[in-house]
Amino acid sequence: MAENLSPTQGTDTPLILKLARWIAGDFSNQKQAFENPKDYAHIRVFFRPLPFDFFSGIGFYSEQSYDYDLWTPYRQGIHRFVGQDDRVYIENYSLKDAFLYAGSGHEPEILKTIKPDCIERRHNCSMIFKPDGERFLGGVEGKCCFIERNGIKTYLVSEVELTETTFISWDRGFDLDTHEQVWGSAKGPLKFEKRQSFAHELN
Repeated sequence: MAENLSPTQGTDTPLILKLARWIAGDFSNQKQAFENPKDYAHIRVFFRPLPFDFFSGIGFYSEQSYDYDLWTPYRQGIHRFVGQDDRVYIENYSLKDAFLYAGSGHEPEILKTIKPDCIERRHNCSMIFKPDGERFLGGVEGKCCFIERNGIKTYLVSEVELTETTFISWDRGFDLDTHEQVWGSAKGPLKFEKRQSFAHELN
């Protein structure tokens, strides 16, 4: 599994490069939000490539924010791509003092200030992606990625579908004991369309 992969195992395979090129970009669910504003806010998601030497391989910074307040993201992360056989593992990391790097998704000068000693591994929270025709399907490994919300310990269920131009994501948290949904959309996934590609920034 991802927890046991060596630092350099499968970091530049064609499968990883394809996934990286597709996910590198600025995504918006504007169409979904405008069609159904009661259920969906207008959200922007940025996946910005990190310099190759950050992980000695492919890595990304990501942030999600409401379109009206891009400088105050409500979610930020660092992601390291590692391949094995017919799948891609994406290791997830949190940022220490994440507020210092807010805006890195759309401001490359801030992105440059992120260093490897600024991050901490989120164990058991890696995503596993597999190709499926003209798309990638991804999900969080197991049920041990724990997130506390409103005093309740939940496990994360994350489902992703990625194409060259779209990103569909559905994150939900479930109670450890009752397995009832505690947080996340009850209406369905967020559906994003790529506004701008950052694939040219991949080394």
